[in-house]
Amino acid sequence: MTWAAILAEWPLVEADLHEVYGIDVGDPGLLQARSWRWLRTRILALLSAESRLARVLTPPPDSSPKGGATTRR
Repeated sequence: MTWAAILAEWPLVEADLHEVYGIDVGDPGLLQARSWRWLRTRILALLSAESRLARVLTPPPDSSPKGGATTRR
């Protein structure tokens, strides 16, 4: 997971920060009053929470059959 991948999903990050933590990043003074570390911690925590960002960047494991099984026709 890279920061580029996370930032590419910024609308999801913004919506999840508001829904999960009540953080409105549109508030003009909020991000000036907080550190990058504070914001980074919450964004990374979204990946382990029930969030839009987690659903997009950490999809469930592949459910296809293992062992090279093939479909007969």
